[in-house]
Amino acid sequence: MVQTPSGLTPAALAPKVRRLFELSAAKLRSIEKLWEPSQGSPVFTVNGKYTSRGWTEWTQGFQFGGAILQFDATGEREFLEIGRERTVSLMAPHVSHIGVHDHGFNNVSTYGNLLRLMAEGRIPEDAWERRFYELALKVSGAVQAARWSRTADGGGYIYSFNGPHSLFVDTIRTLRALALSHLLGHALMGEGDRRISLLDRAIQHARATAKYAVFYGEGRDYYDVRGRVAHESVFNANDGNYRCPNSQQGYSAFSTWTRGLAWAMCGFAEQLEFFDTLAGQRETIAVMEKAARATCDFYIENTPPDGIPYWDTGAPGLAHLGDWRATPADPFNAHEPVDSSAAAIAAQGLLRLGRRLHDDRYWQAGLKVCETLFQEPYLSTGANHQGLILHSVYHRPNGWDTVPPGAKVPAGESCMWGDYHAREVALYLLREIERKPYLKFWV
Repeated sequence: MVQTPSGLTPAALAPKVRRLFELSAAKLRSIEKLWEPSQGSPVFTVNGKYTSRGWTEWTQGFQFGGAILQFDATGEREFLEIGRERTVSLMAPHVSHIGVHDHGFNNVSTYGNLLRLMAEGRIPEDAWERRFYELALKVSGAVQAARWSRTADGGGYIYSFNGPHSLFVDTIRTLRALALSHLLGHALMGEGDRRISLLDRAIQHARATAKYAVFYGEGRDYYDVRGRVAHESVFNANDGNYRCPNSQQGYSAFSTWTRGLAWAMCGFAEQLEFFDTLAGQRETIAVMEKAARATCDFYIENTPPDGIPYWDTGAPGLAHLGDWRATPADPFNAHEPVDSSAAAIAAQGLLRLGRRLHDDRYWQAGLKVCETLFQEPYLSTGANHQGLILHSVYHRPNGWDTVPPGAKVPAGESCMWGDYHAREVALYLLREIERKPYLKFWV
């Protein structure tokens, strides 16, 4: 399980955080110099160079959002200009994209970060620029909320790109698109000019995710372990009845794909911070807190002591690694890959939940993950590698990840979401270190 040594502090990680942003600058410059927009969004590296991989265009916001985070952390204006110009010129299709559930990834990471910087006084106030960002976020939240399926228990969920029968656990982290749109006074307008509350849809989706995607050791199925997460929850689209768990990118429906687990950890923890600012949400907060605690506990208990998880807790090759929960993760082993991107996402969930609950166990676990992630062999120090965080996994079942020559499992590559979330959690810590405003997605 993850070591939670008392006494580790953000200040102790300051040299590693600052080194990460020093390395990050060169990575971003390299991508900006060599990336060709006509090739599509960069997704993950192959032999150290970012390449595209068609599924859906869900990583573009991490590309430009990463540059905006770099400016936020360092004040280097070139990265603000990259993020701002690319957002204006290339992100509009993502705002009105009706075919994906990823609006929070693409649009909050770009338009949302820029609006936040303006609200914080980090970039000059400009009424028209502010309204441009606000309009993009209003539309984005409404478009995502329109992907709606009803459940037999009277609730509903934002359905994934797989179709109306499919709830992805990932979407809990993109729910902030609805939250921001709601805060900006927007609503989804339906047939007959019916005004549909974006907050209500966010609540229903969060509750559905907590109910169906997260397990609590209460006997839902034979493999019900507290904190286990299903990547996909499948419903009968005709009557809204829940049918079964499924997994698109994990090993099985009855094991836990750790990036899906991380999305739940980070998404629920962040939404709890947001819902704490709203009145009359005690019941929903209780539901989300139960899910956040369960998933964070599962991560701590089913991750090696250095805080880096293997890609799936049920992956068959783990049987060859002995007591893998008690041994530091080995990204170069011959049986199963680790997933550093899951660690980058999970760290933020642990830190946010630990701070909110005043629970040092979660806080220390989050710091431990960062301590490991922000150094070699995970921190990418090579000048010829465009990735920032090494040893991530995209889609193990489909075989999309690069296996180095002579190796048996993927290693040595990076992904857009892993690099973005490493920058985001590093910025979170940097603001704690420098006693700057608390990092949150809303303004």
